[in-house]
Amino acid sequence: MQYFTVPPGQHQLPPLSYPYNALEPVISENTLRIHHDQHHKSYVEGLNRAELKLVEARQKKDFSLVKQWERELAFHGSGHILHSVYWTIMTSPGRGGQPGTHTQNQINKYFGSFTAFVEQLTQGTVNVEASGWGILVWQPAWRRLEILTAEKHQNLTQWGAIPILVIDVWEHAYYLDYQNRRAEYVKAFWNLINWAEVESRLLYAMQGQLPLLTSTY
Repeated sequence: MQYFTVPPGQHQLPPLSYPYNALEPVISENTLRIHHDQHHKSYVEGLNRAELKLVEARQKKDFSLVKQWERELAFHGSGHILHSVYWTIMTSPGRGGQPGTHTQNQINKYFGSFTAFVEQLTQGTVNVEASGWGILVWQPAWRRLEILTAEKHQNLTQWGAIPILVIDVWEHAYYLDYQNRRAEYVKAFWNLINWAEVESRLLYAMQGQLPLLTSTY
């Protein structure tokens, strides 16, 4: 995996590695098109705009709007990162395989069992207040996995936590297919998880790395 420094305002929408209909019937083609092509794109554009406004502020030595643009930086930047991970950890229903050796070992070590892990992440995600995410992270500060829930994209996080498996529960992620039945969507989501990608992301995270494109290529 190669890494490149992204200049301010130059973030790009990552392409999907599968067709728009690949996640049906769990996530419809229509939902995926709108979610990826419109919503994620708006976060990339918002992130680029915030970065460029801060560049301008530094050049002009005018920080009167720094509070606004720092908020935009956190919101859109977090949205871009989480969505980039989200696309990569999904695959066609039933093709995701089983958790890898390192993933299974780390889950058992901290959560006690795979079942306990699934129950906690499912219930935490379903119960996110308003819009947000359920997130399995590697926390380098204490060298183990943790489950976090995020409101919006950036609230309730832990510093340094690296997301390796994320479940989007903003309404635009599921409402066209499930309406207000968030729990049904979260339950069905487990059929989409690409466990080889999660394993790869865990290994990268244990080295302090967070690829935005799929890391299993």
